[in-house]
Amino acid sequence: MQPDGREIRRQREERGYGLRRFAKAAQIHHAYLSRIERGERHPQPEVMARIASVLGCRISDIQRDTTERNDERPDR
Repeated sequence: MQPDGREIRRQREERGYGLRRFAKAAQIHHAYLSRIERGERHPQPEVMARIASVLGCRISDIQRDTTERNDERPDR
């Protein structure tokens, strides 16, 4: 599961949460949350579910799209 750390941070800040207060609400360590937001950690689905729950969104809203696009390849 690839979290979109920028989106998590954007939504967290938009809702007025500081890093520590949000981490406490999501029941994770603030340093771990910081690493998730910076793209250094890929949390388990349970952690993503807690983050999404606190944000009031779906897990898919805070996941990075990992599908590769082949639209740009020239036809041969």
